[in-house]
Amino acid sequence: RMPSCLLKLTRVVLSHKPWALFILIFIFVSFAYFRLYWGIWEDPKSRGQPYGVSAEISCAHYVPSSLNTAGGPSPSTGNVFFVETSEQTTPSYLFSCSVESAARTHPGSRVVVLMKGVTKGNTSLPKHWAFSLLSCFPNVEIRPLDLTELFSGTPLKRWYMWPLRHWEPHFLAVLSDACRIVLMWKFGGIYLDTDFIVLKNLQNLTNALGIQGDDVLNGAFLSFKPKHEFMELCMQDFVQNYNGWVWGHQGPELLTRVFKKWCSLRTIKSMSCKGVSALAPEAVYPIPWQDWKKLFEAVSALELHRLLKNTYAVHIWNKLSHGTKLEIPSQALLAQLYSQFCPATYKKMKED
Repeated sequence: RMPSCLLKLTRVVLSHKPWALFILIFIFVSFAYFRLYWGIWEDPKSRGQPYGVSAEISCAHYVPSSLNTAGGPSPSTGNVFFVETSEQTTPSYLFSCSVESAARTHPGSRVVVLMKGVTKGNTSLPKHWAFSLLSCFPNVEIRPLDLTELFSGTPLKRWYMWPLRHWEPHFLAVLSDACRIVLMWKFGGIYLDTDFIVLKNLQNLTNALGIQGDDVLNGAFLSFKPKHEFMELCMQDFVQNYNGWVWGHQGPELLTRVFKKWCSLRTIKSMSCKGVSALAPEAVYPIPWQDWKKLFEAVSALELHRLLKNTYAVHIWNKLSHGTKLEIPSQALLAQLYSQFCPATYKKMKED
């Protein structure tokens, strides 16, 4: 329903000069675009309680006691970060699998999930099965995402504080791009998008990012030491060459621009340059985005092993794949990944 303030504004504008109609039309179009944009970015699988399941989880039922009662993470190892920049507090199965697989492969690290929708100062998480399940892992921490605090002391503070920033067409994606480079610069460690399934420990991939193909780097996986110069250059490029109206300009295109300057390259290739590594696509993007449908095709165990032999994590390309039905159980590549690398989430999927 149209807010009452817009109705009042309509009456006021119509009583004045005709040129003022332009202002009214602009506001109406902006409001409609804003609502449409948020609707597109909301994951259809994450609305409300779509699976009709209880938020109560028995850790003993889903997580082996050896994992449930294991000692906490070591402070000497870097954190693994996930970020949710929308207000969503109803994680999908893929979100749960991403965090679970990271927790299992990094038992000595804190797996920190920063969520905009989690209220600061609230001692309890929203009631949802995924939060209950992930809380069974002693190294998983779900925390509020305080964006003002995160961007403080960085070149991105003034960018974020601009009042009209939220009206940009790709704001949530750009905000996520901003969060990951600031997290890597401030704290270091590993950053992962919430549509990854982690197969192996990533700690030995230091100061690294992955090639997604077509002469483009992707920031869905980042691993850097804190205060690294490369991340500092990324923050500078973020504000100096800012364009929030072009999809990917602040994400993959930014990382590609900075890496090419860093190494004095014209084209991206798998290499290590001045201490920063561009990993071959099979490392974290073994399925190209153009071939995302292969995730839902049946593969044999042998084919799966051969495909993922040199792979640390698999990006699921959720923006493209989230509306596709996945049969559980099945021999689909994605179903096998769930089964092997996030068995607690997989068990919940089968029960639901």
